[in-house]
Amino acid sequence: MPECNLKANLAKCTCSYPTCSRKGKCCECVMYHRAHGELPGCFFPEDVERTYDRSIKRFIEAYY
Repeated sequence: MPECNLKANLAKCTCSYPTCSRKGKCCECVMYHRAHGELPGCFFPEDVERTYDRSIKRFIEAYY
């Protein structure tokens, strides 16, 4: 399994949660949110991401 390129990931990470320990660690982020029935913040438009509502319902509302 390839190693995570944290520097490159951080440059593109859109997570606005200030104390997120998974920032730039995409594999950890996806697993965390999936375990909670959510999607990572990078799946959402910026204005929606800032609400911290990572629900699948909110994702669908944002795009449909």
